[in-house]
Amino acid sequence: MSLEQLALDIQHCTRCGLAQGRNKVVFGMGNPAARMMLIGEGPGKDEDEQGLPFVGRAGQLLDRILAAIDLTRREVYIANVVKCRPPNNRVPTRAEAQACLPYLYRQIELIKPAIIVLLGSTALTNLIGPEARITKMRGQWLESRSGIKIMPTYHPAAVLRDPNKRRPVWEDFQKIQEEYLRLTGKIARE
Repeated sequence: MSLEQLALDIQHCTRCGLAQGRNKVVFGMGNPAARMMLIGEGPGKDEDEQGLPFVGRAGQLLDRILAAIDLTRREVYIANVVKCRPPNNRVPTRAEAQACLPYLYRQIELIKPAIIVLLGSTALTNLIGPEARITKMRGQWLESRSGIKIMPTYHPAAVLRDPNKRRPVWEDFQKIQEEYLRLTGKIARE
């Protein structure tokens, strides 16, 4: 199955109650052959209306963060743990995330990223484990069984709420840039 076919298949998903309240499924966007994949929590109001991930204020900040490490959305792939907006932007339940994770795992298999950036606690606890804590694990490299390098960091929305998280996120993305350049064979700008 291709990424395009998976995106078509998910449009009719009713695996959890989030499907009832959605306007649009937010599948993901970016380079289908990206070496880096960013995974957030789930769609907000703007994302639900447009069908695209990270298009609101947090998405604008993510664009600036990517630009600071010389990347654009066209070079990475952006997805979420859940593909439909939780009511009132609440955190998705474990059951909602579990219903959506097979789609996310298939996206990861098809894209084959070398690096995954987990944006926030929801992405971390659903992909690493329920005991994982963003405050303890952010900024540390983890590795999947398949050899993918994984970096948890704060979600851009958390940075917007708490400016004290800016520096840690910047430090994390400097590590991400260094690893990305190493893996892609590109040379950092002087």
